[in-house]
Amino acid sequence: MKKTLVVLLLTAMLLPLSLFAAGTKEAAVDESKPVTVNYWTHEDPARTKLETELIEQFMKENPNITVVRTTNPSSKQIEVVQTAFAAKQGPDMFNLPIEDQYAYISNGLVAPVDYQAAGYRNEQDLLDKYVDGVLDTVTVDGEVYGLPLELTNWAIYVNKRVFSSAGLDAERDYPKTWEQMADVSEKLVIRDGDILVRRGFDFRYPYYLEFFIPMVEQLGGDLLSADGSKAIIGDDAWIGALTFLQQWGPLGRNLGSPTYKNARSLFNQDNNDIAMTHSGLYQEARIKSDNPEFYESMEWMVIPFPVFENAVRNVAACYYGHFFMVNADSDPAVQKAAWKLAGFMLSHGEDYLTRGGSIIQPTKALFASDTLKNMPYSQVFIDDMARAHMIYYGENSASIQKHIRQAIESVMLSGVSPEKALATLRAAVQEIIDEQ
Repeated sequence: MKKTLVVLLLTAMLLPLSLFAAGTKEAAVDESKPVTVNYWTHEDPARTKLETELIEQFMKENPNITVVRTTNPSSKQIEVVQTAFAAKQGPDMFNLPIEDQYAYISNGLVAPVDYQAAGYRNEQDLLDKYVDGVLDTVTVDGEVYGLPLELTNWAIYVNKRVFSSAGLDAERDYPKTWEQMADVSEKLVIRDGDILVRRGFDFRYPYYLEFFIPMVEQLGGDLLSADGSKAIIGDDAWIGALTFLQQWGPLGRNLGSPTYKNARSLFNQDNNDIAMTHSGLYQEARIKSDNPEFYESMEWMVIPFPVFENAVRNVAACYYGHFFMVNADSDPAVQKAAWKLAGFMLSHGEDYLTRGGSIIQPTKALFASDTLKNMPYSQVFIDDMARAHMIYYGENSASIQKHIRQAIESVMLSGVSPEKALATLRAAVQEIIDEQ
């Protein structure tokens, strides 16, 4: 995957990054001429409704700018954008998860932020508006290359009704450690033979960079060494986390599996088939939309990301971001219009939170707002974010996640020993690191 992405991106890269930057920062631009901004993003019904309204307002205020908004499913969006850039037909403005988007920065395919077009006096004015450190992810050699559409972290959603049906009190009996999560899930599961009719909790397969790496870190391990030269640090931690998932799966305590339907997609229906799931604050808006009765009943709650009983680090699920980025190969006037559009849309942070699917834009103003503070369980997400860090987002992240998936599924579904799976994983990830 990594080699394919790099080859495609390098095929598209005809000019060095310095020329891209100069083209957008220094070239004189006629801002009155008609331009069209092609904006590609992932599907989200609530955000689509809001952004359609915002774009209509933006075009009324800027009659020379036409915006064409195109959506794709989240998983397809990654491939579609990659293919378009390889063919020199990439969108003018787009967003992806940062672990899939960072390669566009490192390969010189996106333009640095035009601060004034986006509504900021300068770089420092932009940095002052956002939570400290958030823009580090998209800053290279002193240039900022993206504006955050959303910053997301996962906690654990709990269905109180399912707990009650098993004689448990969710407020009192919710799991605080991974060991408790397994024991509580054992009390909640309903099986038909070996088939799980109801799961207590299940993981958000296959997003292992988000949740599994923090579990390893809790036990003292790391994905990479501090200097990035060595892969898979801390054998005991990795073996401990892999062993936990092996025991979780169908060859162990049979509490869940990657072969079942995603638990998050089941949770909103309140059909007595899942008690707990990973998800972000955005899940609240989806519960309200999918099942208003369940939402209004407040027979659900959100709890912090658990830690192992013998954890040496208190680490929560990684947070990840979707960033607005602008194609460095677009006409300079289009680039300026795209940054103007991005800045306009991001000036409506409270609308994105309340009407756009509970999307958190990590500005200092929003984090200090009563709007965020008054959302149910928002403090759980804020507190978990404080003990978390950004997901691994190197240009090889997709390939690394694929190998982590193979290791986990081999121990869960094929009975491979954690030690053997670890050795295979280390060799694969080290090869990726060495190729950089």
